[in-house]
Amino acid sequence: MKLYWIKTNWIIKKIFSNYTWDVSNTGSSNSVYLTFDDGPIPGITEWVLNELKKHNVKATFFCIGDNIDKNPEIFKKVISAGHSIGNHTFNHLNGWKTSTEAYIENTKQCEAAIQKNSTNNLKSEIFRPPYGKLKVSQSRKLRKLGYKIIMWDVLSADFDTTISKEQCLDNVLPNVKPGSIIVFHDSIKAFKNLEYVLPKTLAYLKENNFNCEVLY
Repeated sequence: MKLYWIKTNWIIKKIFSNYTWDVSNTGSSNSVYLTFDDGPIPGITEWVLNELKKHNVKATFFCIGDNIDKNPEIFKKVISAGHSIGNHTFNHLNGWKTSTEAYIENTKQCEAAIQKNSTNNLKSEIFRPPYGKLKVSQSRKLRKLGYKIIMWDVLSADFDTTISKEQCLDNVLPNVKPGSIIVFHDSIKAFKNLEYVLPKTLAYLKENNFNCEVLY
């Protein structure tokens, strides 16, 4: 039994309205927002960058601080390719199982890794909680620090090793709409599904005249 939503219910978006679940499109805009969590990971993040480059697409990478420190050159490649960077804590913490003080400190540790490993002392202003799990007290303090908390409209579930790559693709394509924030993972666990789904998603978005933009 899966314990996650593929398409985030509007009621959840309304209850947690302090979080960004999707982006309102104005006029004739047909924009969507591809996001990648948990990197940078050798081989996998670079493969993602290559696929995005083929389609001239920009995305947002929510990076784990520890992975940034372990793979600084790959992190620099993400930045130099023009993608946006978000904070995903230093150790991929579950907010529900972590004290608020420890959680905020871990987030600051990730921010330090982002700044240390970027050539222009980059300051990320967007944050995504690992597992989507965040206490109200943690949310309040993060927003006070200036972070926009980014959730999602469409979850690919590429991390779920019990689903087929075809099911993973079906999680994404029928649910995409203008303004959707779509979650993928540039991680070892997700790569079996991601390798199949990302090229087909990029082709679909192009064929249907979607514009891929970065978050903030």
